[in-house]
Amino acid sequence: MVNQERYDRNFNTISLEEQEMLAQSHVAIIGLGGLGGGVCEMLARTGVGTLTLVDGDAFDITNLNRQILSREENIGMPKAQAAKERVNAVNSSVQVNHWQAYADETNLYGMIEGVDLVVDCLDIIDTRFLLQETARKASIPLVSGAIAGVCGQVTVIFPKDLGYELIYGKNRGSVSRGIETQTGNISYCALLVASFQASECIKVLLNRGDVLRNKLLIADLWSNCFEIMELV
Repeated sequence: MVNQERYDRNFNTISLEEQEMLAQSHVAIIGLGGLGGGVCEMLARTGVGTLTLVDGDAFDITNLNRQILSREENIGMPKAQAAKERVNAVNSSVQVNHWQAYADETNLYGMIEGVDLVVDCLDIIDTRFLLQETARKASIPLVSGAIAGVCGQVTVIFPKDLGYELIYGKNRGSVSRGIETQTGNISYCALLVASFQASECIKVLLNRGDVLRNKLLIADLWSNCFEIMELV
């Protein structure tokens, strides 16, 4: 049973029964940078019972502008280890599996097998396609987010959906980083998109609300423009 006092401020936005459902849920977060760190924090605080955290990278000084898990004193620490420690610090009831490894075709299926939901917080497009295909094979829905400067996008991909093909076109198998390598990334945009991803996770897990399936939410914070495109 969940600690009702701990989650008092979750009620009545969600019910006690739904809080129990979250406690029984298992979410894998692939990539623990600006997006993944925010998603990790919010899902842990909301009460998702098990988190699998995956990233092969370590923090460097350039991460301090936006990555919530990075601190001056943990430069050089593996991101997966820092994420585990953060979750343990804010919600010790959450079970954490952490992988200090880059996701690839040799290990990804084993990382996500048996989870209820996968969150894509990656920055390499062909790895995104690999994650979508692996999630499809494992029959797991996927919540995707991406940022560039002060713009971001979010979508939800179920196993039978075309997903990334409708956003990026056919996968050509080349290593291609997102446009954020040219535009930079600002902290508040990363956390905004991470918030949308966390929200979609909760909606999928609880089967509530209007999920961004076959839709692409696009945000531009310079113009305060938010748009939802149908992906067909």
